[in-house]
Amino acid sequence: MADDLTQVEAAELERRVEMLRERMRPLEQDLAALRSEREVLLTEVRRRRRLAERTTRADLKASMREGNLPSIAELVAGTDSGSLDDYVFNLKTGGQVRLGFPGARTQSLTFTDGRNIANASDLTQAARLYAAGWELGSPGRPGVRVHFPGTRQERLVPAEEVYARPGERGTG
Repeated sequence: MADDLTQVEAAELERRVEMLRERMRPLEQDLAALRSEREVLLTEVRRRRRLAERTTRADLKASMREGNLPSIAELVAGTDSGSLDDYVFNLKTGGQVRLGFPGARTQSLTFTDGRNIANASDLTQAARLYAAGWELGSPGRPGVRVHFPGTRQERLVPAEEVYARPGERGTG
């Protein structure tokens, strides 16, 4: 196709375009069939992933009900060192959350003595505040600030409704 197309007549250009369209038609049909097969396979992948997530979530909720996982309040009361990132946190509904404010680089817990607030970025600080009589939350607002990973959606949840399970460092 090294022709100088400026020298080719319009009718000849139209004929060449039509010939290319005819050559492309079976390839486009094959490509459409391949895309359709790919979408069927991706649908099955999503179905299996969702089934696994549902099963994992149900197992997690059962562990919570059976008392196999400590609530965040129990973790703070019973642990005096370690990183919050050593744990994965879930609501009692099974949804995974991170502690503190969305967009923060590290997880944190807020404590209050009824008038003042203090943030703990690890379990050592949390244990020290807890031992001094401080409670999770802020003045007049008990609970734990959580957010859903990858979102700006946050909420304040009672400490008994957030559970901790050992996880790989940096998970979440």
